[in-house]
Amino acid sequence: MNKNERQKYPLVWQKDDLFIKIYSSIPNIATGILITTNSTTFVVDPGDGILRDLNKDAGADTILKISDIFITHGHHDHIGGVWSLLTYLSVMRKISPLNIFYPKGCKEIESIYKAFNTVYKSELSYKIKLIPIDGSKTISRNSVKIKSFKVDHKEYSESGDNPSPVPSLGYKFFYEGKSICYGGDSAYCESLVKHAAGSDLAIIEAGAENSDQTELHMTLSQAAGIGRTASEYFLVHIPE
Repeated sequence: MNKNERQKYPLVWQKDDLFIKIYSSIPNIATGILITTNSTTFVVDPGDGILRDLNKDAGADTILKISDIFITHGHHDHIGGVWSLLTYLSVMRKISPLNIFYPKGCKEIESIYKAFNTVYKSELSYKIKLIPIDGSKTISRNSVKIKSFKVDHKEYSESGDNPSPVPSLGYKFFYEGKSICYGGDSAYCESLVKHAAGSDLAIIEAGAENSDQTELHMTLSQAAGIGRTASEYFLVHIPE
């Protein structure tokens, strides 16, 4: 098995000042990713524990520099830490605005924002801007370009019927000739294949324990096949 397929968290990758740290990516538990350059600080999929991990590892100064949050989809293991992170930023008197990019139609993140704004609006020290994304979009944030793309993620209803799609995105980050592709949660899909290919780093989920689960996630074999089209890759979201 490739060394990139069963590494322990956190996972760290750096090229010059482009840095990424994956604190965790565990199905049904939590995901949490930090991406920085000399002039930008992003958080991707702030699942449960992201504030603890950031505070222990990077400290308050870095947390206050967060300018943008990128959400791939609304499942709890990818957004469970949003409330605590937003609250901490206000308690620490963040001044600069915060953008939250998320897939259009993601009711979970909209509900969190609505409830949070209801509770804390009168005392917030910074502005929060929700930015829904519908499919492919290129965003420029300082010296980083971020291209979003649709991926194929589904969930079962409470009745256990056939799985239905949930609003889901992957993101590709471009910076000074380097690129990081993160697919979020997805079954095998051509959009992820396309954007992972040629990336300096591809971060690919492998949440399917067997071929019966490939409507929702990818197997290790499928994920590794995509990962190998990039210069380097991490497989994440592997069931423990």
